[in-house]
Amino acid sequence: MLKVKPIIEQHFHGAFGVDFNNASVDEVLALSQKIYTLGVGGIFPTLVTDTIENLQTQIAVIKNAAKKQDAKMARILGVHLEGVFINPKKKGIHNEKHFLMPTPENFARLEDEIIKIVTLAPELDLGLIDYLRAKGIKVQAGHCLGGDLSKCNGVTHIFNAMGEINHRETKTALSALIDDGVYIELIGDGLHLSDDILELIFRIKPQDKIILISDALPLARSNLSEIYFADEEVFYDGERATSKSGTIAGSAKLLPDIIKILGEKGYFKPQFIENVYRYHGLTTETFIEIDNEFNISGVKG
Repeated sequence: MLKVKPIIEQHFHGAFGVDFNNASVDEVLALSQKIYTLGVGGIFPTLVTDTIENLQTQIAVIKNAAKKQDAKMARILGVHLEGVFINPKKKGIHNEKHFLMPTPENFARLEDEIIKIVTLAPELDLGLIDYLRAKGIKVQAGHCLGGDLSKCNGVTHIFNAMGEINHRETKTALSALIDDGVYIELIGDGLHLSDDILELIFRIKPQDKIILISDALPLARSNLSEIYFADEEVFYDGERATSKSGTIAGSAKLLPDIIKILGEKGYFKPQFIENVYRYHGLTTETFIEIDNEFNISGVKG
């Protein structure tokens, strides 16, 4: 058995049929209780692009739920705001009719102390990055094309919905790989990244800058085969979740499942769990145990 800190999930949209974009306080609490039993000790509920009004409502719901948690729930550590300030050319499943330019004035329409991570397109920035950094909010480049990551703390789900590697241009993924100061989110579910790309990432990127995420959808750990997500119908065929047009909408796996997948491929290292703590300046004295097959066996006090 390996003893490591509890897993922290900093990018997921829901699970067990619960969608953070429309969940009630009780549903958020129930999700945090269920995911805790899988070895997840902390979560950053992630909101996909939506109307300003609904995002305001759901930020308040998550904040309220955080005040009502008990010791047997994965602690809500903050909200990850993904979308709204992204590039239409790399929108993925996000609905571009809700997009806003990344300005401090537009962020003020959503601003709340519980927002701890913002994904945006740095090439479109009109002062928002400096504003967020001054507030201590993590700035992550995602759903974007730009290669200048000099003001970014991290990159959202590397290679997915971003400028990739081009031998004549500087694009997001390439910059993220060669900049040792930038953290990268990585979805290791076997669908979002090929094994060859995983091999490339693990060879090039300093391992203390890799953050494992799931980007899980509400259908993860549920019996759902169809959901309405980001203003679109999403269909799950038992392997991948896609829109009608075939766009991958997110993962059907939670982070403990992904750790097992990476472990079976020989890519997982306990250090990856530590990285997210370092990224957010978190500490804990609680540990979980992981067996030789990288199954999460439960939370140990």
